[in-house]
Amino acid sequence: MLKLKQIEAAYQVLKGEIYHSPCVMTRTLSRITGSQVYLKLENLQMTGSFKERGALNKLAGLSPEELQRGVIAASAGNHAQGVAYHANRLGGKSTIIMPEGTPLNKIIATKKYGAEVVLYGKNYDEAYEEAIQRQQLEHLNFIHAFDDVEVMAGQGTIGLEIGLDDIDPEAVIVPIGGGGLISGIAVAIKEKYPNCKVYGVQAEKAPAMKFSINAGRIVPMKTSPTLADGIAVKSVGHLTYPVVQKYVDEIVLVSEEEIAAAIMTLLETEKSLVEGAGASTLAALAYHDLPVKDKRTVLILSGGNIDVNLLSRIIERGLIKDGRMVRLRVELQDTPGQLAIVSQFIAQQSANVLEVYHNRSFMNAAMGKTFLDITLETRGAEHVKQIMHFLENEGYAVQRI
Repeated sequence: MLKLKQIEAAYQVLKGEIYHSPCVMTRTLSRITGSQVYLKLENLQMTGSFKERGALNKLAGLSPEELQRGVIAASAGNHAQGVAYHANRLGGKSTIIMPEGTPLNKIIATKKYGAEVVLYGKNYDEAYEEAIQRQQLEHLNFIHAFDDVEVMAGQGTIGLEIGLDDIDPEAVIVPIGGGGLISGIAVAIKEKYPNCKVYGVQAEKAPAMKFSINAGRIVPMKTSPTLADGIAVKSVGHLTYPVVQKYVDEIVLVSEEEIAAAIMTLLETEKSLVEGAGASTLAALAYHDLPVKDKRTVLILSGGNIDVNLLSRIIERGLIKDGRMVRLRVELQDTPGQLAIVSQFIAQQSANVLEVYHNRSFMNAAMGKTFLDITLETRGAEHVKQIMHFLENEGYAVQRI
């Protein structure tokens, strides 16, 4: 099982090579959640996530000949970039097997760092099987994304850094995929701060570790597409499982809506771009009843490599949920000038028109009537109520759609 001395050794290997990421207190999130919240900003690493810690610690143990022969890894993105960047920096070659649905930004970034990228399989587990076959055929060194003691030790240096920053944590909340990150952090934290609670977070659509811990054995789980793609694995590690079983106090499952809201909150209040896996820690704190009120609570924001197209959809959904973007259907008299009148009324209420749809033929309105579908940018839910109330007082039938 992973030991603290292995994490301390990894810290010496990584010192000066990996960014000692800030762990900053946030007054805004502390006020919202009732905890003393600190954010460990691993999204600021060179490759955008914590994964390069474990990758470098593993690569540093290989000989120049092994590096030159090449390494291989399977990854949905963040581990890929960590392996590719540091293998190239150390003068080695890398091949990365990525699932076919991997976001384009992660594929491009991995190639940019010098790796040969092969797209294979529908998910991480199929990519993993292909990587193992190639490793055996080509005699490469396989760099596992999580189930490797040296990789786990590298990730555990995050826990040492929290201690070095004199935070004296009372709770640490960590995303869980295969378990490499939380294993390393849990050992580092629990051995230094025995009374500190360590909470793991998984997406509801990828709950392999929670189900395995509950069952008392490793249970492979079928995963579904999730915003937290970085922690969506079918089965947890044989090395990580007993560490989580021993050191982690509780595992929380978070929904897609909670993850999306957490991404929006971090973007708006903290000006931090965080991917779904990293934002899951805030989702757990904000939407689940963890016993951390008034306690020094560290959230591990594990990465920031989010696809911009996905981000735009999350932002749009968040605006709709908050009422800052709304679509109204207004029943009009089918006479000239009505569109201009309604637009003027909306302008008087200080709302911004984003889109207008007006079609007599397919609206099924009564004779002499028509419908106007109008998308507005507003100040929020109360503002929407004011706009609807104003239009109704002017004689218009209005509904939110």
